[in-house]
Amino acid sequence: MQDFGGLDDVDSSLVHALQISPRASWARIAKVLGLDAVTLARRWNRLTEQGAAWISCYPGLALAVSGHGCLAFIEVDCANGRLLEVADRLTRQPMVSTVEHVTGDRDLLLTVMATDLATLSRWSTTVLGALPGVTARQIHLAGAIYAEGSRWRLRSLSPAQITRLAADQPPRGHRPGPLTLTDLDRRIIVELSADGRAPYTALAERCGASVDTVRRRTRRLLDEGAVHARCEIARPLSKRPVAAVLWAGVPADTVEQAAHSIAGMSDIRLCAGITGRHNLLIIAWVRSVDDIQRLETRVTERVPGIVISDRAVALWPMKLSGHLLDEHGYRLGTVPIDGWNMQRDKAPGSG
Repeated sequence: MQDFGGLDDVDSSLVHALQISPRASWARIAKVLGLDAVTLARRWNRLTEQGAAWISCYPGLALAVSGHGCLAFIEVDCANGRLLEVADRLTRQPMVSTVEHVTGDRDLLLTVMATDLATLSRWSTTVLGALPGVTARQIHLAGAIYAEGSRWRLRSLSPAQITRLAADQPPRGHRPGPLTLTDLDRRIIVELSADGRAPYTALAERCGASVDTVRRRTRRLLDEGAVHARCEIARPLSKRPVAAVLWAGVPADTVEQAAHSIAGMSDIRLCAGITGRHNLLIIAWVRSVDDIQRLETRVTERVPGIVISDRAVALWPMKLSGHLLDEHGYRLGTVPIDGWNMQRDKAPGSG
């Protein structure tokens, strides 16, 4: 996968277009880009087959706000020589959306999505805590999410093209009424996490419902912020191949103001309020390891008084929003995100 030749101008424009509108039709994208729809579809197939780009889809904060889930970041320490074994088992867990091998005082950083705190507690003790090779774990609950990866852009399109593609996108998190989930909604969310651009006909077949019903429910989930779709690319192709993780603290009465200021920075992939010894978690894609210090300088200039007390570099993003990646960041496959499925760990070969 690492031999992929890179993104040319058409590929870059296509990826940027899908970052703005991940489920837009090829005809619509072709009209904005001034290209042929068949050519764009063929280009996209090439990118996905090479693991260079893909559409992910994951539960949105609107679910947690409505009482349908919770999000946690978990630091995991592993026994010597057991890291790859532990990581492999964790990537197979449907509640674990992201697994990263990172530097610093922890071996792995997980993003875990559960239906509620009780389920998270049960999973962390009976599954994660019982996993052979896990020596310690530290759980940070996420509060407000001020920036997340679906807002990150490749910056290949003109302002006019961006405006045209974004014209019919609903306001993020728009909710005309109370957010409720049906069993069909849950099945759709799980299926979309495997392929965020799956056609409605395929979703209908997999979910056991009519195409019209699935189309209506899917659009509602996206419009209300119950799920977020985003176009990802292999990190080496982003021109920002290094993922930096910062744990920071600000006075409690300034968290929201500080977080919004940080979220406005172009390199930021995640800015979340968290519980624990820090109250902000920041993840950014930067050009090099040296650039991490420059990132910290920019953050402290924007938020005077912020204390960055720990930092790490993601050496290998093994799983990202449900998609399995090789050591170079190219997609290998998927384990659908399913916060309703507290799968017990099974040793290899145990059936």
